[in-house]
Amino acid sequence: MIAARRRQGHQQPGVHGDALLTNVSVYWFTGTAGSSAHLYYEMAHDPGAWAPKERGTVPTAVAVALPSDVAIRRFAERDHHVVRWTEFERGGNFLSLEQPELLIGDVREFFAGLR
Repeated sequence: MIAARRRQGHQQPGVHGDALLTNVSVYWFTGTAGSSAHLYYEMAHDPGAWAPKERGTVPTAVAVALPSDVAIRRFAERDHHVVRWTEFERGGNFLSLEQPELLIGDVREFFAGLR
């Protein structure tokens, strides 16, 4: 999908071609592209995916890039023990590539609060 969009002239804002190519190359050359994508296959084919589940107890942080991410907070908080919710004004689907300093700072603050 990424390659098709790039061929059509679409550029993911904030993500440089070299960074995207490096990221994809790591999966390709280490032979982990299939296993990383398998999670999505399993979720799509799990008959119990939409069945009610017990609320999670593990402290959870959610980072949302407002310009592109869609997360429904009430459902996240209903199903998980959300202790941190951060909404970034910048970023997108590739937040770790687009705004690494914001994401790293948020992750550090989350784990510092768990000590």
